[in-house]
Amino acid sequence: MELREAAILLLVLCITCLLFSAWRWNLKSQNLHLPPGPLPVPFLGNSLHLMGKTLVQVFIELSKTYGPVCTFYMGSRRVVVLSGLETLKEATLNEGDVFNNRGSFPMLQLVMKDYGITLSNGERWKQMRRFSITTLRNYGMGKKSIEEQMQEEAQHLTEEFRKMIEVPFDPSLFFSQAIANVTSSMVFGIRFDYGDRRLLTLLKIVNENYRLHNSKWGQVLNTFPQILKYCPRAYPAFSRNFKQLKAFVLEQIHMHQETLDHSCPRDFVDCYLIKKDQEAANPQTEFCLDNLVAITIALYFAGTESVSSILRYGFLIFQKYPEILEKIHAEIDMVIGRDRSPRLEDRNRMPYTDAVIHETLRFADIFPTGIPHSVTKDVSFRGYTIPKGTTVYFLLTSVLNDTNLFENPETFRPEHFLDEKGSFKKSEAFIPFSTGKRSCLGEGLARMELFLFFTTILQNFTLKPTRDPKDINLVPEISGTGYIPPRYQFSILPR
Repeated sequence: MELREAAILLLVLCITCLLFSAWRWNLKSQNLHLPPGPLPVPFLGNSLHLMGKTLVQVFIELSKTYGPVCTFYMGSRRVVVLSGLETLKEATLNEGDVFNNRGSFPMLQLVMKDYGITLSNGERWKQMRRFSITTLRNYGMGKKSIEEQMQEEAQHLTEEFRKMIEVPFDPSLFFSQAIANVTSSMVFGIRFDYGDRRLLTLLKIVNENYRLHNSKWGQVLNTFPQILKYCPRAYPAFSRNFKQLKAFVLEQIHMHQETLDHSCPRDFVDCYLIKKDQEAANPQTEFCLDNLVAITIALYFAGTESVSSILRYGFLIFQKYPEILEKIHAEIDMVIGRDRSPRLEDRNRMPYTDAVIHETLRFADIFPTGIPHSVTKDVSFRGYTIPKGTTVYFLLTSVLNDTNLFENPETFRPEHFLDEKGSFKKSEAFIPFSTGKRSCLGEGLARMELFLFFTTILQNFTLKPTRDPKDINLVPEISGTGYIPPRYQFSILPR
């Protein structure tokens, strides 16, 4: 009996301590005048809200309950969620560089540290971003421009598709191979044959790590990074895959170092190595191999998954809405014809196709929370205090699916980007690549790839769905921080 009473007393004491700690935590938050949010539990924070839900779903619910600026505790780590176009504009435009730092991203930071562009801050971020933007914008290394390389890869993809005429198939791997080859050509000056084991291994690693990062266990590790700190092998598959990817990148870099010609850069890696040699005497330089490896991995990791996912989504949508496909075919025939390859300059004369690509990016919404930011100093924002170092999420999906900005946003409508005369219409609410200085580095490349691949394939083929269009489901798979298009098969017919 005494033992039972002692156990009950201990339980009551523990509950009292937890409630007292929660009260003090809440009182401290009120004194700081933090944005509103659910009451956190000591140690766990608001992680119980994630039971049976993803981070995306919880953030959407929070914004509806507490407004466009709210607080959420991922374990003991405070994060602030910003939603709505005006809120994001105010954060990125009116507040200058305050929101420009990269926020906490525990799983990726475990393996990539703070190298490269994606996870770095301060002078490192400025130097790496400036160099990468300039190099990619002025891309013309070697004998071919990036547009020519994309055109050639689109033709390779077309030839692979020709082998599948009237045979139902899943296009996912084809799209991933094509986009990975564009990245390989741009970064390393090489491309792989479809089916090459090295390419397939590379894609398997990238895809598996993307899914691991967005899995339930990945969500737990990002919520409680202490697990990673004290048990770095808590996710062995993720680390093992990263090591393989890093080994491949380093092998390519070492080959470039042995054959480097400073007077004739062949690709992105050559340009970086030349810049690194030029900066060798500068003690403030950030041009080291670790940064080059991180940038290259980011291009593979983000570029391959994002662009191939949009292509997959697009071709699923075309099967659902054959009338949209007919209009694209008509515009291709009128502007490009059947006798030459599509060029980027054609985009300005193809408003409907351009609108469809924009609407696909909006509708797919594959990165609804973006990559987290953090504030560089204590900031007073919309009447609330956000302390220095706080991780901040830009809830992009709240803009892309805002009924005040897009009529019936849950419906695929190219008219969202067309005016009354059928001309292309820009929208400030189009932010699938995020907004501000921390927006996606590869946005321009991604939009080039999407236009050239969509138009080249549809110039040559029409689609034959394996199901009745009415039965085609566009609802995505939901991952930890993103949306993944559902798997499907289709057939193609030559035009």
